[in-house]
Amino acid sequence: MDIATIAGLLIGWGFLFLALLIDSNFEMSALAAYANLAGLMIIIGGTAGATIVSFTLEDIRNLGNILGKAFFAKAQDPVGVVTTMVGYAGKARREGLLGLEEDIQTITDPFLQKGLQLVVDGTDMEMIREILETDTAYMQARHKVGSEMMTAAGGFSPTLGIIGAVAGLIHALGSVTDPTKLVGAIAVAFTATFYGIAFANLIFLPLSGKLSLRSRQEAFIRELTLVGILSISSGDNPRIVEDKMRSFMAPVDRAKLADAAAKAKAE
Repeated sequence: MDIATIAGLLIGWGFLFLALLIDSNFEMSALAAYANLAGLMIIIGGTAGATIVSFTLEDIRNLGNILGKAFFAKAQDPVGVVTTMVGYAGKARREGLLGLEEDIQTITDPFLQKGLQLVVDGTDMEMIREILETDTAYMQARHKVGSEMMTAAGGFSPTLGIIGAVAGLIHALGSVTDPTKLVGAIAVAFTATFYGIAFANLIFLPLSGKLSLRSRQEAFIRELTLVGILSISSGDNPRIVEDKMRSFMAPVDRAKLADAAAKAKAE
């Protein structure tokens, strides 16, 4: 589970709720002023409907899996990728490319599995690059849909909040005859705008950002993996494979890789 996503949502909503409590002098009963079931229905239903109209039914069906990427993250460890590819390079140098055939069957990463299978099959390097880069491009396109859905919801939500507030004002001005109750009715009407803005900025837009981040992380891991696959295909020794992949890594990951190599050598 991605702790950052959970913690961020809890912190955001927690401080919002705390601010409302402080504003009401910590009287829980005062929070009833923010209750507006009709406004909440307009926000949720309207945002859902507008988002559904903007995308295909297939996209909507995949929404659960898409959102899962924001809350549950695969391990994206560049150091582990480099170590794995260097190991495969060493085996390929000792036993030949066909020596990787048995390992391919146990690989759980479809991208790596496909890449090494292309290498073992003797596929031209440029063809390998083209196939795997196309695979990555389509992956990014699929991931982009999820981010766009949350961005769209984040755009619709505040606007639906305004619609809810206007509807509430129309009801208040048209039905409330007691002037002393009119101010309270107007205040309740504006809670719809509050809901819309809060949902957009504390749910939809942050999730859009996290899904974009997930896509970039996976694309980077694939790019790093591709460098290793092409290096193995060209017959590079493990040291060269590591040096090529190291050039794509951030300094902190390079340091981790050096530490892992020193630890392995000491053992």
